[in-house]
Amino acid sequence: MDSVRKYFKILRISLVERLVYRADFFLTTFFRFLPLITTFLLWEAIYAGANKDDQADFEIATFTKDKMIAYLLLVQISRMFSSMPGLSTGIAREIRDGNLKKYLLQPIDMLTYLIAFRGAHKIAYIATTALPYALLFLLFHNVFDGFPGPLTLLAYFASLLLAFLIGFFFEACIGIAGFWFMEVTSLMYIINIFTFFVSGQMFPLELLEQYPYVTTVLDYLPFQYLAYFPAMVFLEKKQGVDLLFGLGVEACWAIALFLLSRWMYRLGLKHYSAFGG
Repeated sequence: MDSVRKYFKILRISLVERLVYRADFFLTTFFRFLPLITTFLLWEAIYAGANKDDQADFEIATFTKDKMIAYLLLVQISRMFSSMPGLSTGIAREIRDGNLKKYLLQPIDMLTYLIAFRGAHKIAYIATTALPYALLFLLFHNVFDGFPGPLTLLAYFASLLLAFLIGFFFEACIGIAGFWFMEVTSLMYIINIFTFFVSGQMFPLELLEQYPYVTTVLDYLPFQYLAYFPAMVFLEKKQGVDLLFGLGVEACWAIALFLLSRWMYRLGLKHYSAFGG
């Protein structure tokens, strides 16, 4: 119990620290909106070019223009939970510089500390950007058919929480690879580019339906659960067996990446040496 209280105190202190930088959160949110607007304009042009008959219900891979905009908005919420900027490079830097020893000399577990710190960061970010995001969704409220039911909302929030855990432990594994690699920045850059496409950040994965083997593989990989799957849950395009299957796979990946990160951390410590003050 004392151990749990210790990490809750870390979360509370980190939350207070992050809330000091409210202006930074607002500025970051503003710049996040700029590529989103560009993406909206891109899809506007795609639908205008493809829809020769000017039909309001014209679809591309089961998505009307309104559904596509709604999907892109919801992906921003998914990424708000699952993105972990700087986590992997931060872990690798502490290993490389010898700063990891502070976790070894004090009764603090590195991964538990970092998840508490990141949790505080997410809470602060959501709290300080709730208003601009609310205004954005209000501006585009007409692209949504309505609010989903309580069970769908429960599944949506569960998918977001699992997306946070997958995003955290996935990047933690990359960072912990710093025990064996001097630099993980290039590796993380390649992974981020790959993830950007296969997680559904740029387009819904239904656009790959002409490649059924690709979509089948992606169903079993963790990447789509970082952005695509939660958005599809909210839009009620994942229901029944598909919804349960998706949540099951997502939960399995969260557990598997947690276990993998713990195993890599323990293995890395056996080879770790730090000297000096």
